[in-house]
This record gives sequence, C-alpha cells and structure tokens, in this order.
Amino acid sequence: MAALLIPALVFSQDIEGDWNGLLKTPGVQLRLVLHITKTGTGFSSTMDSPDQGAKGIPVTETIFENNNLRFKVAAMVISYEGTLNKENIISGTFKQGGFTAPLDFSRKPVEAEKPKRPQEPIKPFPYYSEDIVFENKTAGNELAGTLTLPEKEGNFPAVVLISGSGPQNRDEELMGHKPFLVLSDFLTRNGIAVLRFDDRGVGASKGNFASATSADFSTDVNAAVNFLLTRKEINKNKIGLIGHSEGGIIAPMVAAEGNNIAYIILMAGIGIPGDQLLLSQQQAIAKASGASDIVIEKSTAINKIVFEMVKKSTSIDQVKTDLTNYLLKSTEDDAYKPAGMADSDFVKMEVERVANPWMYYFLRYDPAPVLQKVKCPVLALNGDKDLQVPSKVSLPAIKNEVLKGGNKNITIKELSNLNHLFQECKTGLPNEYASIEQTISPVALNEILQWINMQVKK
Repeated sequence: MAALLIPALVFSQDIEGDWNGLLKTPGVQLRLVLHITKTGTGFSSTMDSPDQGAKGIPVTETIFENNNLRFKVAAMVISYEGTLNKENIISGTFKQGGFTAPLDFSRKPVEAEKPKRPQEPIKPFPYYSEDIVFENKTAGNELAGTLTLPEKEGNFPAVVLISGSGPQNRDEELMGHKPFLVLSDFLTRNGIAVLRFDDRGVGASKGNFASATSADFSTDVNAAVNFLLTRKEINKNKIGLIGHSEGGIIAPMVAAEGNNIAYIILMAGIGIPGDQLLLSQQQAIAKASGASDIVIEKSTAINKIVFEMVKKSTSIDQVKTDLTNYLLKSTEDDAYKPAGMADSDFVKMEVERVANPWMYYFLRYDPAPVLQKVKCPVLALNGDKDLQVPSKVSLPAIKNEVLKGGNKNITIKELSNLNHLFQECKTGLPNEYASIEQTISPVALNEILQWINMQVKK
C-alpha cells in the first residue's frame, strides 16, 4: 500500500517550473507561458504572452490541490482552472471577461500557426539591414534596434519610427501583425533609411518599461536621433519622425526641442488631453460594439469622476487611496464589472489600471502646448474608422494647435475605411485587427511616402 502511494505523491507535486499553452482566440493564436514557483505557503507564478511582447505578468492567485490548478490575473480579468493528468498535461478552461476557451498547458514549447500576412517582407531584402545598439545617456539605458539603408554606402534621408502604447518591439508587433516591419521595408525600398527599435525593457533593449511615461520614451527617441547623426550614411538635415498612436504624442515632444528634426508624421496622433481622448475612445468602441446609450452614459459618468480624481491629485499614492474608496462604494451598482468577479478583485484591477506611472501621466497630459512649439512640417493621418483615436476629434485639434503656434506647414488627411492600425476594415473594432490579413493599407503607405519625398526634395 505504501508503494502505491509514493508515485501518486510524486505526481501530485510535479507542478513547479514552466508550462506552455496555445490560446486560440477569434482571428489569432497566442502563446502563453506560465512560470510556477513553490513558496513556503503554496505557489506563486507569473505569465508571459510572447506574441504580444508581454513578460512577467503578475498572477494574483495560484492554487494547486489534488492535481487541480487554478490561477487568476486580476488586472486582466483572467482566470483558469485545469487538471494535471498522468501525461503531464494540464487540461482546463481559460476565461477573460466574457470570453471562454479550452486551454491546455504542457512542458513542451508550442508554436502558433502563422497567420496570413502577405505584406510581410521575406529575406533576402533588396537593401542593407543592420542590427544596432545605442545609448540613452539621459536615462542610462541601452536600446537595440534595426537600421535599414537603401544601400550599404550613400547619404540618405532617414526616419525614426515611434511605437504606440504598451510594450512594443521594433516591429511594433501586435495581434499577429508587424506594422513597423512593413512600413520600414516599404520606405527603404523607396530610398529612405529607417531606424526602428525595441521599447525600453522589451526585446533586446534595456531599461524599465513599467515605470516609464511618454516623456521618458521621448528621451529614447532623442537618443535614436543622436545615433543617426553619427552615421555617415544619413543626411543629417533630412531626419524625420513617424509616430503611431502614443508615438504621435512623442514625436512632437522631440520636434519641439529642435534637435534637427526635418518633419514629423503623426499616424493616429493625439491632439486633445489624454482624459478626453480616453472618454472619446471608450464611447466610440462601446457604441460600435452595440452597447446601449444608458450603459455608455453610465460608464462615461464613472470614468469622468475617476479621471477627474487623477487630474486633481498630487501623487499616484493619493489616486490609489481616493480611487479605492470611491470604487468600494460604487461597485454594487457598476454596469461593467465582469460577472462573478469579486468586488475586491474588481477594485484592485481598476486601481492598477489607472494608478500607474504611464496612465497617471497620460490622463493629465495636454498635447496642445507642445504642438504649438513644433516648427517643422507636420503630416497628421487618421483612418475614418479609427475608434481608438477618433479622427473627427483629433485631426482638427492637431491642426488648430500647430497653426496656433504660427506653423502653417501642417497637412491633415482622413483616410477612408481605415482603422487605428490603418488597415482596410469593416467595423474598426480592435477585435477585428487580427482577422484582417492586411497589415497597413497601400493608400496609407503611399500617402506617407509621397509626403516625405516632398519634404526631402525641398
């Protein structure tokens, strides 16, 4: 009898270490890696989502009993429950908000099926490509990227690509797409050098992403420009910036400081204060998703209160206290709390979503004063189906602020039927991004190229 119990005991304890799973969602497959560590009282864990460039996601609860594994990621409304079998596979169910899907974890690495991405370039490239490293002396971090040149020798106009919000690698990889790889390939084939780089703390770049704000990221871009100024292949009077989404906040910051920036291109850039942009974004996405006017109005009212707390606060710690007290009083009547989620978990998730360095800075940031200081030529592009940065709100604001500063060299264009990623789309909703094969519309690519050529020929 003792001999029979020994294998069962060993089997039930075999949970520490790395577990690999493949989550199949509509339009895309995501690899997940769960890192489980034994503690004095049980287990703790973190999770990676390699295809989204996310590492070390905190898992708030990890329980393993009688070969059953349960874990939660409160900040992302994720829960999982599965059973470890004798084949060393955990079979279970993944839940996030209202989404549910089967998910198995095993010790073996898994590979996602590669989605169709016809625009992604295939080696060998008809141009020179070099992996490079440069230093941000202001922040004391080392950044890694790729410099592409039309030819190995020459003197070329150049652009630095600036990614959107969230941890992004040099290709701005998200939802199975690599927008910056496609954009850099297109521009370099057409005679323009391109520098794209991993965000700090992402990929091969050093530094702490979680503690950084848009202002911090602007110093990384400054360092990228300074690197280009050291390269003999680059025409130092014809260096421009292309910023997508949050990058459209950062590009004007860098240009406003001078630094020999010849021009900037804002792809879905932001011309209104951060809190107003998020309210417009939430309303647009909710409406396109079919939410009722009552739900939208209620959610907007709550967010206005939350955002106002942030704007009036003097520190992140104060926001955490004020927001926790407010949400604890209002969760019973909350319209968007996920079903079955404990009030305490919901409050913690919302506080973490708002009371972090990036969001705290963004909600309080007004781009107007910086846009007024930009003196170089500006091109602002938006898709008319962009729900994350609605074009009717942001494009006129960018134009007005640039003109207000005395710079008349501003061009704005609203591109028909394009979403936030500049894909040709049906609804513009973010859940559509992955299912679209196109990465960037040729219309957008050509608008960018033609405008750059006008600038570099001057």
